[in-house]
Amino acid sequence: MLKPKRIEDYGIIIGQLPKGKLNKITDVEGIRVGHCTIDTEENKTGVTVILPINDNIFTNKLVAASYVLNGFGKTTGLIQIDELGTLESIIALTNTLNVGPVYDAVVEYMIEQCKKENIELQSVNPVICECNDSYLNNIQLRAVKKEHVFKAIENACIDFEEGDIGAGKGMSCHQLKGGIGSASRIVKLDGKDYTIGVLVLSNHGRLEDFMINGDRIGSRISRSISAENVPDKGSIISIIATDVPLCSRQLKRICKRAGVGLARLGSYIGHGSGEIMIAFSTANILKANGENEIIDVKVLKEEKIDIIFRAVAECEEEAVLNSMITSSKVVGYKGKSRDTLKDYIEVR
Repeated sequence: MLKPKRIEDYGIIIGQLPKGKLNKITDVEGIRVGHCTIDTEENKTGVTVILPINDNIFTNKLVAASYVLNGFGKTTGLIQIDELGTLESIIALTNTLNVGPVYDAVVEYMIEQCKKENIELQSVNPVICECNDSYLNNIQLRAVKKEHVFKAIENACIDFEEGDIGAGKGMSCHQLKGGIGSASRIVKLDGKDYTIGVLVLSNHGRLEDFMINGDRIGSRISRSISAENVPDKGSIISIIATDVPLCSRQLKRICKRAGVGLARLGSYIGHGSGEIMIAFSTANILKANGENEIIDVKVLKEEKIDIIFRAVAECEEEAVLNSMITSSKVVGYKGKSRDTLKDYIEVR
């Protein structure tokens, strides 16, 4: 099976920094991504999971932060991330009305992981993120079940699929087909290569506003298809990962730069849209069972963070475009459909 073309395969180069080997979030060592897709006449939905490290993340916590650019969203786990500055759970993405069932499944998975280490798990902070796919999906059926979450975990790999897959199956972006997309950048610090990666679940924006590298392609596409004159709404989840040693405060700062990438694509971050960013670093592993009361951690010198800001903005912009260009046209619930960007990328 041929892999779908990504945005760079159309000669569109986003930004200036070099890309990772796969140009995906999994270029950060240890990260895997898995999907489970539900594709029936009524349901176009699913679940996508991000496994941040190979080990049990509950006993090997990562430094993390979150940022809410616009809060029309139902993500769980942000309060503890912001209070403690750590991530202790895998991350799952799904649709709005399935946050509860997916939360339960992730709790069960974390309990199982801890039992393998003879740990009796009594509290955990699952991170479940959502976008509303009800335009293409009969969301009230709440089709995502525990077995779908466990299947996504089982399917987790490094070279994962993008587009209308997993949680992205029923998502829309700039009134075209959206979904799962990713990108990565390489930066050099102290003569060593480090990686920044982004994964998005894109479900936001208006077609008329859509831009690629400053070109208002959306206004031309809108002459070819019938797009409703609707507000900028929908939501986007952005997961940012890096092996650069950053503290929680610095991770929150880089979260904010994802908004730069969204703005370059033409999003105005409307009232009814939820822009949620979560970032974590794999550089410092915080052992839950460590004996020392004082631990040593490395952290980036603040004056050198500009290059990380640029990397996040570039990754965000390209990840959204990859989510759109790798998606196929989807005809969903009640016959509603979303066209794919690849059918209009050459519109002049």
